[in-house]
Amino acid sequence: MANLVLMHTSLLFLSTLFHCVHLSDQFQPFQYNALKQIQQFLNYPSVLTIFDNTWDFCNVEPSPFLTIVCYEDNVTQLHITGNNGVFPPSLPRNFSIDALFSSISSLSNLKVLSLVSLGLWGPLPATIGKLSSMEILNLSSNYINGFIPLELSYLNNLQTLVLDHNKFTGQIPHWVSSFNDLAVLSLKNNSLFGSLPSSISSSENLRVLAMADNHLFGEIPSLQNLTNLQILDLKNNYFGPSFPALHHKVVTVDIRNNSFKSSVPNELNSYFQLEKLDISVNELIGPFPPSLFSLPSINYIDISGNKLTGKLLQNMSCNAHLVLVNLSSNLLTGELPACLRENVEEGAVSYDGNCLSGEEGNQKPLSFCHNEALAVEVSPQKLRHKERKAMAVLASSLVGGIVGLAVIVGLILWVFQRRNRRAAMKGPSTRLITEKLSTVNTVKLLSDA
Repeated sequence: MANLVLMHTSLLFLSTLFHCVHLSDQFQPFQYNALKQIQQFLNYPSVLTIFDNTWDFCNVEPSPFLTIVCYEDNVTQLHITGNNGVFPPSLPRNFSIDALFSSISSLSNLKVLSLVSLGLWGPLPATIGKLSSMEILNLSSNYINGFIPLELSYLNNLQTLVLDHNKFTGQIPHWVSSFNDLAVLSLKNNSLFGSLPSSISSSENLRVLAMADNHLFGEIPSLQNLTNLQILDLKNNYFGPSFPALHHKVVTVDIRNNSFKSSVPNELNSYFQLEKLDISVNELIGPFPPSLFSLPSINYIDISGNKLTGKLLQNMSCNAHLVLVNLSSNLLTGELPACLRENVEEGAVSYDGNCLSGEEGNQKPLSFCHNEALAVEVSPQKLRHKERKAMAVLASSLVGGIVGLAVIVGLILWVFQRRNRRAAMKGPSTRLITEKLSTVNTVKLLSDA
Protein backbone atom coordinates (compact mmCIF):
# COMPACT_ATOMS: atom_id res chain seq x y z
CA MET A 1 0.00 0.00 0.00
CA ALA A 2 2.82 2.37 0.91
CA ASN A 3 4.55 1.51 -2.35
CA LEU A 4 1.39 2.38 -4.30
CA VAL A 5 1.15 5.75 -2.53
CA LEU A 6 4.84 6.40 -3.22
CA MET A 7 4.41 5.43 -6.86
CA HIS A 8 1.33 7.64 -7.20
CA THR A 9 3.18 10.56 -5.59
CA SER A 10 6.15 10.07 -7.89
CA LEU A 11 3.92 9.93 -10.95
CA LEU A 12 2.14 13.10 -9.81
CA PHE A 13 5.50 14.85 -9.32
CA LEU A 14 6.76 13.73 -12.73
CA SER A 15 3.51 14.82 -14.34
CA THR A 16 3.76 18.25 -12.74
CA LEU A 17 7.43 18.55 -13.70
CA PHE A 18 6.63 17.50 -17.28
CA HIS A 19 3.83 20.04 -17.39
CA CYS A 20 6.14 22.84 -16.16
CA VAL A 21 8.89 21.85 -18.61
CA HIS A 22 6.33 21.64 -21.37
CA LEU A 23 5.09 25.16 -20.60
CA SER A 24 8.67 26.40 -20.45
CA ASP A 25 9.45 24.75 -23.78
CA GLN A 26 6.36 26.38 -25.28
CA PHE A 27 6.95 29.83 -23.82
CA GLN A 28 10.65 30.51 -23.33
CA PRO A 29 11.75 29.67 -26.89
CA PHE A 30 8.94 31.83 -28.26
CA GLN A 31 10.23 34.93 -26.50
CA TYR A 32 13.81 33.98 -27.20
CA ASN A 33 13.04 33.64 -30.91
CA ALA A 34 11.35 37.05 -30.89
CA LEU A 35 14.47 38.61 -29.37
CA LYS A 36 16.70 36.80 -31.87
CA GLN A 37 14.55 38.19 -34.69
CA ILE A 38 14.87 41.69 -33.21
CA GLN A 39 18.64 41.20 -33.19
CA GLN A 40 18.52 40.21 -36.86
CA PHE A 41 16.23 43.08 -37.94
CA LEU A 42 18.51 45.58 -36.15
CA ASN A 43 21.41 44.28 -38.26
CA TYR A 44 23.13 42.51 -35.36
CA PRO A 45 24.27 45.51 -33.30
CA SER A 46 27.21 44.88 -31.00
CA VAL A 47 25.09 45.48 -27.89
CA LEU A 48 23.06 42.34 -28.68
CA THR A 49 25.93 39.90 -29.24
CA ILE A 50 25.15 38.47 -25.81
CA PHE A 51 22.15 36.76 -27.43
CA ASP A 52 24.62 34.50 -29.20
CA ASN A 53 26.00 33.15 -25.92
CA THR A 54 22.97 32.64 -23.69
CA TRP A 55 19.34 31.66 -23.75
CA ASP A 56 18.62 32.92 -20.24
CA PHE A 57 17.83 36.46 -21.37
CA CYS A 58 15.84 37.23 -18.23
CA ASN A 59 19.09 37.17 -16.25
CA VAL A 60 21.25 39.19 -18.63
CA GLU A 61 23.34 41.66 -16.66
CA PRO A 62 21.85 45.13 -17.31
CA SER A 63 24.01 47.82 -18.90
CA PRO A 64 23.47 51.35 -20.25
CA PHE A 65 23.02 49.81 -23.71
CA LEU A 66 20.93 46.71 -22.99
CA THR A 67 18.46 45.95 -20.24
CA ILE A 68 15.87 43.19 -20.26
CA VAL A 69 13.45 42.91 -17.35
CA CYS A 70 11.19 39.92 -16.83
CA TYR A 71 8.32 39.22 -14.49
CA GLU A 72 7.18 35.62 -14.05
CA ASP A 73 9.18 34.64 -17.16
CA ASN A 74 7.52 37.31 -19.28
CA VAL A 75 9.59 40.07 -20.85
CA THR A 76 8.15 43.32 -19.51
CA GLN A 77 10.94 45.78 -20.34
CA LEU A 78 13.29 46.00 -23.30
CA HIS A 79 15.88 48.80 -23.48
CA ILE A 80 18.33 48.89 -26.40
CA THR A 81 20.59 51.89 -27.01
CA GLY A 82 23.06 51.93 -29.89
CA ASN A 83 26.02 54.06 -30.91
CA ASN A 84 26.58 55.47 -27.42
CA GLY A 85 23.29 57.33 -27.57
CA VAL A 86 24.27 59.56 -30.52
CA PHE A 87 22.88 59.50 -34.05
CA PRO A 88 24.01 56.36 -35.89
CA PRO A 89 23.89 55.79 -39.64
CA SER A 90 20.50 54.55 -40.77
CA LEU A 91 19.97 50.82 -41.08
CA PRO A 92 20.56 49.27 -44.53
CA ARG A 93 18.03 49.43 -47.37
CA ASN A 94 16.71 45.93 -46.67
CA PHE A 95 15.65 46.97 -43.16
CA SER A 96 11.91 46.61 -42.49
CA ILE A 97 10.47 48.56 -39.60
CA ASP A 98 7.22 46.63 -40.11
CA ALA A 99 8.98 43.30 -39.57
CA LEU A 100 10.77 44.68 -36.51
CA PHE A 101 7.57 45.81 -34.80
CA SER A 102 5.79 42.63 -35.82
CA SER A 103 8.34 40.70 -33.73
CA ILE A 104 8.19 43.23 -30.90
CA SER A 105 4.38 43.02 -30.78
CA SER A 106 4.64 39.29 -30.04
CA LEU A 107 6.05 40.27 -26.61
CA SER A 108 2.51 40.96 -25.45
CA ASN A 109 3.45 41.70 -21.82
CA LEU A 110 5.87 44.46 -22.73
CA LYS A 111 5.34 47.54 -20.57
CA VAL A 112 8.49 49.49 -21.41
CA LEU A 113 10.10 49.71 -24.86
CA SER A 114 13.14 51.90 -25.48
CA LEU A 115 14.86 51.75 -28.89
CA VAL A 116 17.29 54.66 -28.98
CA SER A 117 19.95 55.56 -31.57
CA LEU A 118 19.57 52.40 -33.62
CA GLY A 119 19.15 53.92 -37.10
CA LEU A 120 15.48 52.96 -37.45
CA TRP A 121 13.80 54.47 -40.50
CA GLY A 122 10.41 54.38 -42.17
CA PRO A 123 6.92 55.21 -40.90
CA LEU A 124 5.97 53.88 -37.49
CA PRO A 125 3.78 50.85 -38.33
CA ALA A 126 0.22 50.24 -37.17
CA THR A 127 1.35 47.10 -35.28
CA ILE A 128 2.50 49.43 -32.49
CA GLY A 129 -1.14 49.48 -31.43
CA LYS A 130 -0.96 45.78 -30.43
CA LEU A 131 1.26 46.52 -27.44
CA SER A 132 -1.75 47.10 -25.21
CA SER A 133 0.27 46.83 -21.97
CA MET A 134 2.71 49.57 -22.98
CA GLU A 135 3.35 52.26 -20.36
CA ILE A 136 6.63 53.82 -21.55
CA LEU A 137 7.61 54.19 -25.22
CA ASN A 138 10.91 55.84 -26.20
CA LEU A 139 11.99 55.80 -29.87
CA SER A 140 14.24 58.86 -29.81
CA SER A 141 17.28 59.61 -31.98
CA ASN A 142 16.27 57.61 -35.04
CA TYR A 143 15.03 58.45 -38.55
CA ILE A 144 11.37 57.47 -38.21
CA ASN A 145 9.21 59.57 -40.53
CA GLY A 146 5.61 60.11 -41.56
CA PHE A 147 2.64 61.01 -39.39
CA ILE A 148 2.27 59.90 -35.78
CA PRO A 149 0.00 56.88 -36.32
CA LEU A 150 -3.52 56.73 -34.92
CA GLU A 151 -2.77 53.25 -33.58
CA LEU A 152 -0.68 54.81 -30.82
CA SER A 153 -3.94 56.01 -29.30
CA TYR A 154 -4.83 52.34 -28.62
CA LEU A 155 -2.19 52.19 -25.88
CA ASN A 156 -4.57 53.12 -23.10
CA ASN A 157 -1.99 52.61 -20.34
CA LEU A 158 0.62 54.91 -21.85
CA GLN A 159 2.34 57.17 -19.32
CA THR A 160 5.42 58.32 -21.26
CA LEU A 161 5.74 58.99 -24.99
CA VAL A 162 9.15 60.14 -26.24
CA LEU A 163 9.67 60.49 -30.01
CA ASP A 164 12.44 63.10 -29.93
CA HIS A 165 14.97 63.60 -32.74
CA ASN A 166 13.16 61.86 -35.56
CA LYS A 167 11.54 63.00 -38.81
CA PHE A 168 7.86 62.90 -37.89
CA THR A 169 5.69 65.27 -39.91
CA GLY A 170 2.09 66.42 -39.82
CA GLN A 171 0.20 67.95 -36.92
CA ILE A 172 0.18 66.92 -33.30
CA PRO A 173 -2.86 64.63 -33.10
CA HIS A 174 -5.72 65.77 -30.90
CA TRP A 175 -5.92 62.34 -29.24
CA VAL A 176 -2.65 62.84 -27.34
CA SER A 177 -4.77 64.04 -24.43
CA SER A 178 -6.85 60.84 -24.43
CA PHE A 179 -4.29 59.00 -22.28
CA ASN A 180 -5.57 59.31 -18.74
CA ASP A 181 -2.17 58.65 -17.16
CA LEU A 182 0.08 60.48 -19.62
CA ALA A 183 2.84 62.23 -17.65
CA VAL A 184 5.53 62.83 -20.30
CA LEU A 185 4.88 63.99 -23.86
CA SER A 186 8.11 64.77 -25.68
CA LEU A 187 8.18 65.29 -29.45
CA LYS A 188 11.26 67.49 -29.75
CA ASN A 189 13.27 68.03 -32.91
CA ASN A 190 10.93 66.73 -35.58
CA SER A 191 9.16 68.40 -38.51
CA LEU A 192 5.76 68.80 -36.89
CA PHE A 193 3.68 71.82 -37.87
CA GLY A 194 0.36 73.43 -36.96
CA SER A 195 -0.87 74.46 -33.55
CA LEU A 196 -0.85 72.78 -30.17
CA PRO A 197 -4.23 71.01 -29.84
CA SER A 198 -6.58 72.67 -27.35
CA SER A 199 -7.31 69.23 -25.88
CA ILE A 200 -3.89 69.34 -24.21
CA SER A 201 -5.48 71.57 -21.57
CA SER A 202 -7.28 68.54 -20.16
CA SER A 203 -4.14 66.38 -19.65
CA GLU A 204 -4.26 66.78 -15.89
CA ASN A 205 -1.45 64.31 -15.12
CA LEU A 206 1.03 65.84 -17.56
CA ARG A 207 4.37 66.65 -15.96
CA VAL A 208 6.55 67.24 -19.03
CA LEU A 209 5.42 68.95 -22.25
CA ALA A 210 8.33 69.21 -24.69
CA MET A 211 7.73 70.33 -28.29
CA ALA A 212 10.98 72.19 -28.98
CA ASP A 213 12.57 72.48 -32.43
CA ASN A 214 9.55 71.97 -34.68
CA HIS A 215 7.49 74.25 -36.95
CA LEU A 216 4.59 74.81 -34.54
CA PHE A 217 2.76 78.12 -34.33
CA GLY A 218 -0.29 79.92 -32.93
CA GLU A 219 -1.58 80.61 -29.46
CA ILE A 220 -0.80 78.14 -26.70
CA PRO A 221 -3.95 76.75 -25.05
CA SER A 222 -4.31 77.65 -21.40
CA LEU A 223 -2.22 75.31 -19.25
CA GLN A 224 -3.35 76.72 -15.93
CA ASN A 225 -5.32 73.58 -15.06
CA LEU A 226 -2.25 71.37 -15.47
CA THR A 227 -1.35 71.44 -11.78
CA ASN A 228 1.29 68.72 -12.22
CA LEU A 229 3.13 70.35 -15.11
CA GLN A 230 6.77 70.91 -14.19
CA ILE A 231 8.61 71.28 -17.51
CA LEU A 232 7.42 73.33 -20.49
CA ASP A 233 9.89 73.24 -23.38
CA LEU A 234 8.61 74.95 -26.53
CA LYS A 235 11.77 76.67 -27.76
CA ASN A 236 12.58 77.21 -31.44
CA ASN A 237 9.04 77.31 -32.82
CA TYR A 238 6.66 80.10 -33.89
CA PHE A 239 4.26 80.19 -30.94
CA GLY A 240 2.67 83.49 -29.95
CA PRO A 241 1.81 86.24 -29.57
CA SER A 242 0.46 85.83 -26.00
CA PHE A 243 2.61 84.58 -23.12
CA PRO A 244 1.42 81.07 -22.11
CA ALA A 245 -0.93 80.81 -19.14
CA LEU A 246 0.65 78.39 -16.64
CA HIS A 247 0.08 76.99 -13.19
CA HIS A 248 2.31 78.48 -10.50
CA LYS A 249 3.94 75.11 -9.69
CA VAL A 250 5.89 74.97 -12.94
CA VAL A 251 9.65 74.37 -12.56
CA THR A 252 11.08 75.01 -16.05
CA VAL A 253 9.75 77.43 -18.66
CA ASP A 254 11.72 77.49 -21.92
CA ILE A 255 9.99 79.40 -24.74
CA ARG A 256 13.15 80.76 -26.37
CA ASN A 257 13.06 81.85 -30.02
CA ASN A 258 9.34 82.06 -30.71
CA SER A 259 6.94 84.86 -31.68
CA PHE A 260 5.73 86.06 -28.27
CA LYS A 261 4.95 89.78 -28.32
CA SER A 262 2.99 90.36 -25.11
CA SER A 263 4.18 91.51 -21.72
CA VAL A 264 5.60 89.24 -19.04
CA PRO A 265 2.73 88.39 -16.66
CA ASN A 266 3.02 89.56 -13.05
CA GLU A 267 1.95 86.08 -11.96
CA LEU A 268 5.53 84.91 -12.49
CA ASN A 269 6.33 86.50 -9.14
CA SER A 270 4.34 83.73 -7.45
CA TYR A 271 6.11 80.84 -9.23
CA PHE A 272 8.00 79.80 -6.12
CA GLN A 273 9.12 76.47 -7.60
CA LEU A 274 10.45 78.04 -10.80
CA GLU A 275 14.09 77.11 -11.38
CA LYS A 276 14.69 77.96 -15.04
CA LEU A 277 13.15 80.79 -17.07
CA ASP A 278 14.25 81.25 -20.68
CA ILE A 279 12.10 83.71 -22.63
CA SER A 280 14.90 85.00 -24.85
CA VAL A 281 14.77 85.90 -28.56
CA ASN A 282 11.14 86.97 -28.73
CA GLU A 283 9.49 90.40 -28.94
CA LEU A 284 8.25 90.64 -25.38
CA ILE A 285 7.47 94.15 -24.20
CA GLY A 286 6.67 96.06 -21.04
CA PRO A 287 8.36 95.99 -17.65
CA PHE A 288 10.57 93.12 -16.57
CA PRO A 289 9.76 92.16 -12.96
CA PRO A 290 13.15 92.23 -11.14
CA SER A 291 11.61 90.32 -8.24
CA LEU A 292 12.25 87.21 -10.37
CA PHE A 293 15.91 87.46 -9.31
CA SER A 294 14.92 86.55 -5.76
CA LEU A 295 12.46 83.72 -6.34
CA PRO A 296 13.27 80.98 -3.80
CA SER A 297 14.10 78.27 -6.38
CA ILE A 298 15.38 80.27 -9.37
CA ASN A 299 18.86 79.54 -10.70
CA TYR A 300 18.65 80.39 -14.43
CA ILE A 301 17.19 83.52 -16.09
CA ASP A 302 17.58 84.43 -19.76
CA ILE A 303 15.48 87.34 -21.05
CA SER A 304 17.88 88.47 -23.79
CA GLY A 305 16.76 89.63 -27.22
CA ASN A 306 13.45 91.25 -26.25
CA LYS A 307 12.15 94.80 -25.70
CA LEU A 308 11.66 94.59 -21.96
CA THR A 309 11.82 97.80 -19.97
CA GLY A 310 12.32 98.70 -16.34
CA LYS A 311 14.79 100.28 -13.95
CA LEU A 312 17.19 98.05 -12.05
CA LEU A 313 18.52 99.10 -8.65
CA GLN A 314 21.89 98.31 -7.19
CA ASN A 315 20.45 97.15 -3.87
CA MET A 316 18.04 94.58 -5.30
CA SER A 317 18.14 91.10 -3.76
CA CYS A 318 18.98 87.90 -5.64
CA ASN A 319 18.80 84.19 -5.05
CA ALA A 320 22.22 82.98 -3.95
CA HIS A 321 21.98 79.93 -6.25
CA LEU A 322 21.77 81.79 -9.54
CA VAL A 323 24.17 80.23 -12.06
CA LEU A 324 23.24 82.21 -15.18
CA VAL A 325 21.58 85.57 -15.82
CA ASN A 326 21.33 87.04 -19.33
CA LEU A 327 19.71 90.48 -19.63
CA SER A 328 21.29 91.42 -22.98
CA SER A 329 19.60 93.39 -25.77
CA ASN A 330 16.63 94.86 -23.93
CA LEU A 331 15.63 98.38 -22.85
CA LEU A 332 16.64 98.18 -19.18
CA THR A 333 17.86 101.25 -17.32
CA GLY A 334 19.31 101.94 -13.89
CA GLU A 335 22.23 99.99 -12.40
CA LEU A 336 23.22 96.35 -12.41
CA PRO A 337 22.24 94.86 -9.02
CA ALA A 338 25.27 94.25 -6.83
CA CYS A 339 24.02 90.78 -5.92
CA LEU A 340 24.45 89.67 -9.53
CA ARG A 341 28.13 90.55 -9.35
CA GLU A 342 28.55 88.89 -5.98
CA ASN A 343 26.50 85.72 -6.30
CA VAL A 344 27.02 84.68 -9.91
CA GLU A 345 30.31 83.40 -11.28
CA GLU A 346 32.26 85.66 -13.61
CA GLY A 347 31.07 85.36 -17.20
CA ALA A 348 27.67 83.99 -16.20
CA VAL A 349 26.03 87.45 -16.17
CA SER A 350 25.39 89.22 -19.49
CA TYR A 351 23.83 92.67 -19.80
CA ASP A 352 25.13 94.26 -23.03
CA GLY A 353 22.75 96.19 -25.27
CA ASN A 354 20.78 97.98 -22.53
CA CYS A 355 21.02 101.50 -21.07
CA LEU A 356 22.56 100.68 -17.70
CA SER A 357 24.63 103.41 -16.11
CA GLY A 358 28.17 102.97 -14.86
CA GLU A 359 28.75 99.84 -16.93
CA GLU A 360 31.49 99.22 -19.41
CA GLY A 361 30.80 97.56 -22.72
CA ASN A 362 27.97 98.00 -25.17
CA GLN A 363 25.52 100.16 -23.24
CA LYS A 364 23.28 102.53 -25.18
CA PRO A 365 22.43 106.10 -24.10
CA LEU A 366 19.48 106.50 -21.76
CA SER A 367 17.48 108.36 -24.40
CA PHE A 368 17.61 105.34 -26.69
CA CYS A 369 15.79 103.10 -24.21
CA HIS A 370 13.21 105.78 -23.43
CA ASN A 371 12.47 106.44 -27.10
CA GLU A 372 12.35 102.74 -27.97
CA ALA A 373 10.11 102.05 -25.00
CA LEU A 374 7.68 104.76 -26.11
CA ALA A 375 7.63 103.35 -29.65
CA VAL A 376 7.03 99.84 -28.33
CA GLU A 377 4.18 101.03 -26.10
CA VAL A 378 2.43 102.59 -29.07
CA SER A 379 2.75 99.73 -31.48
CA PRO A 380 1.03 96.73 -29.90
CA GLN A 381 -2.22 98.24 -28.61
CA LYS A 382 -2.58 101.66 -30.17
CA LEU A 383 -1.51 100.63 -33.62
CA ARG A 384 -3.89 97.70 -33.56
CA HIS A 385 -6.65 100.13 -32.50
CA LYS A 386 -5.67 102.47 -35.32
CA GLU A 387 -5.66 99.58 -37.76
CA ARG A 388 -9.14 98.55 -36.68
CA LYS A 389 -10.34 102.15 -36.90
CA ALA A 390 -8.79 102.57 -40.35
CA MET A 391 -10.42 99.35 -41.50
CA ALA A 392 -13.79 100.56 -40.19
CA VAL A 393 -13.40 103.89 -42.02
CA LEU A 394 -12.37 102.07 -45.18
CA ALA A 395 -15.34 99.72 -44.92
CA SER A 396 -17.66 102.68 -44.32
CA SER A 397 -16.22 104.50 -47.33
CA LEU A 398 -16.63 101.44 -49.50
CA VAL A 399 -20.24 101.01 -48.42
CA GLY A 400 -20.92 104.72 -48.98
CA GLY A 401 -19.26 104.59 -52.38
CA ILE A 402 -21.26 101.56 -53.44
CA VAL A 403 -24.53 103.15 -52.29
CA GLY A 404 -23.65 106.39 -54.07
CA LEU A 405 -22.78 104.57 -57.28
CA ALA A 406 -26.03 102.64 -57.12
CA VAL A 407 -27.98 105.92 -56.81
CA ILE A 408 -26.13 107.42 -59.80
CA VAL A 409 -26.72 104.34 -61.95
CA GLY A 410 -30.41 104.33 -60.98
CA LEU A 411 -30.73 107.97 -61.87
CA ILE A 412 -29.03 107.40 -65.23
CA LEU A 413 -31.38 104.52 -66.05
CA TRP A 414 -34.39 106.66 -65.08
CA VAL A 415 -33.20 109.51 -67.34
CA PHE A 416 -32.47 107.07 -70.13
CA GLN A 417 -35.94 105.49 -69.95
CA ARG A 418 -37.64 108.89 -69.79
CA ARG A 419 -35.79 110.12 -72.89
CA ASN A 420 -36.68 106.92 -74.71
CA ARG A 421 -40.33 107.50 -73.99
CA ARG A 422 -40.06 111.08 -75.30
CA ALA A 423 -38.21 109.84 -78.36
CA ALA A 424 -40.96 107.34 -79.05
CA MET A 425 -43.46 110.22 -79.25
CA LYS A 426 -41.23 112.00 -81.80
CA GLY A 427 -40.26 110.75 -85.22
CA PRO A 428 -37.78 107.93 -85.89
CA SER A 429 -34.93 110.27 -86.73
CA THR A 430 -35.38 112.26 -83.54
CA ARG A 431 -35.48 109.03 -81.48
CA LEU A 432 -32.19 107.84 -83.02
CA ILE A 433 -30.42 111.12 -82.15
CA THR A 434 -31.83 111.01 -78.63
CA GLU A 435 -30.56 107.42 -78.11
CA LYS A 436 -27.06 108.39 -79.25
CA LEU A 437 -26.99 111.38 -76.91
CA SER A 438 -28.24 109.23 -74.05
CA THR A 439 -25.48 106.68 -74.64
CA VAL A 440 -22.79 109.39 -74.71
CA ASN A 441 -24.15 110.97 -71.53
CA THR A 442 -24.32 107.61 -69.76
CA VAL A 443 -20.69 106.83 -70.54
CA LYS A 444 -19.65 110.29 -69.38
CA LEU A 445 -21.57 110.02 -66.10
CA LEU A 446 -20.06 106.59 -65.33
CA SER A 447 -16.56 107.82 -66.11
CA ASP A 448 -17.07 110.88 -63.89
CA ALA A 449 -18.39 108.71 -61.07
